[in-house]
Amino acid sequence: MTERRPEPEIVFRSPSHRDCMDARLVLESVGISNEMMRQSEDWCLVVPDDQVGAAFAELQSYRNDRLAETKQTLPSKAVVFGGSIAGVVYYAIFIVSVAVLADTSAYGIDWKTVGQMSAGDVMNGEWWRTITALTLHADAGHLLSNLVFGGVFGVLAGRLLGGGLAWLAIVLAGALGNLMNAVIRDAAHTSIGASTAVFAALGILVAHAMHPRYKTSTKALVRWSPLIGGVLLLSFMGLEGERTDVLAHVTGFVAGTLFGWIGCRLPEAWLARSSFQMVAGVITGAIVVGAWVLGAR
Repeated sequence: MTERRPEPEIVFRSPSHRDCMDARLVLESVGISNEMMRQSEDWCLVVPDDQVGAAFAELQSYRNDRLAETKQTLPSKAVVFGGSIAGVVYYAIFIVSVAVLADTSAYGIDWKTVGQMSAGDVMNGEWWRTITALTLHADAGHLLSNLVFGGVFGVLAGRLLGGGLAWLAIVLAGALGNLMNAVIRDAAHTSIGASTAVFAALGILVAHAMHPRYKTSTKALVRWSPLIGGVLLLSFMGLEGERTDVLAHVTGFVAGTLFGWIGCRLPEAWLARSSFQMVAGVITGAIVVGAWVLGAR
């Protein structure tokens, strides 16, 4: 009597050769013999009929794992908080006002001299210069550039953290960026401009975008793509120009990433409270005005 050999049966079908190869590797990894064949426009996997059940089970388990991984790696839609436009409006009013005061030497003060980031003075204890320098600009073009890019990044950061907290983080990160710049530079180095804070805002956006990807099992390129994009923007916008303080832009970006990392871990209930955002905004204004009071005394 002749023993009947198991007939092969199709357990996988796809128009994609790559998908078929992936499925074949799944089966081979658990010792299920299979063959790949072309049928019409599709690629198929066939297995002996006595292994059909095991093959279907393994392929279904593989699909479930892929589906779970995809759901895990897709970040949920970001919650949008209020106050982003108001924050940018106050930012624009403040730096334009300081520009007018500086150009007219209002109150008999040489605003740029007393407010610029002078590395030597900062290291000698005049820390307020790390803040006042953020509100000063060399000329109208410099001011306009920081109004535009600061407005764009400020609105985006405000939508993610709320207008008040976003600008508190931007100002503190900009000041930290200037402080790091002062530590690294020689004592004679000076700089002015909101661009350190502008790139701090970019760093905040990068940190927030990376947060939902941090613990996923997705590919490293996907996890780190926000940082790669941020660095590319930094190199495109912040590393050119004859008078550009490249190091200040880099330190601002680094400081912003740090503050963004902290900010995106705060409870959403806090960020949603208008009172919380109001207090953060008032503190921001008090810090900047207080820094100027110390500088002008």
